[in-house]
Amino acid sequence: MIALARFQVSGYVRSLRALQPLIVAFLFITMILLQKPAGAKLAAGTLVDVAAFMFPLWAWAARALLDTQPDEQRSLSATAAGARTTPAFAGLIAAYTVNVALGAIVLAVPTLYAASTGVTGQAILSGLALNALVAAAATMLGAWTSRAIIPDPGISLLSLLGGAAAILLLSLGPLAWLTIPMVEWLKAGHDGPAALVNALPALAAHIAIWTALVATAYILHRRTRP
Repeated sequence: MIALARFQVSGYVRSLRALQPLIVAFLFITMILLQKPAGAKLAAGTLVDVAAFMFPLWAWAARALLDTQPDEQRSLSATAAGARTTPAFAGLIAAYTVNVALGAIVLAVPTLYAASTGVTGQAILSGLALNALVAAAATMLGAWTSRAIIPDPGISLLSLLGGAAAILLLSLGPLAWLTIPMVEWLKAGHDGPAALVNALPALAAHIAIWTALVATAYILHRRTRP
């Protein structure tokens, strides 16, 4: 499984598809550099803003990585692995690894800003943990809109954008429990470092459960098709 994951990451990098989210990420970093937050409260808010901004970008990167491998090669990988779920797991591992690396690049500047403005280490770690969890959730959205699930590229892209928009809209209303709590983590982060630390356990549990359920459904679906 690890070998398959490394193979997919290597193919993604060699195909130069990795440059697309990197360019957007560097543009976002430039925006952060031009607007250095003043004070610990704003710096903590920047950490959660990154999670909200990166969510669709992480989903896009995951979809691009999973679509790099041709259909025939994906079928061969499933045959060689002896189980159709093994390449599916490997793809998720590869996509999440790439997203973590992308997140680390984007979060470097906000983390330095947060440390320089007096944000506590616990609050910084809470912001980083939140981003890691959101990256996992975004990876699953990208996986569900990949070519293995939605063969048509146009419909796939629309599904990704629609899914990201639906998650945001649902988090605004009474059905927020059905999706990841984007509005809740933005509110907690902008209420200050202490509020972010206090809110993290509930936010983490919500995001982890949602991601686990979506991932389970994805793996079960991939068992029926290569």
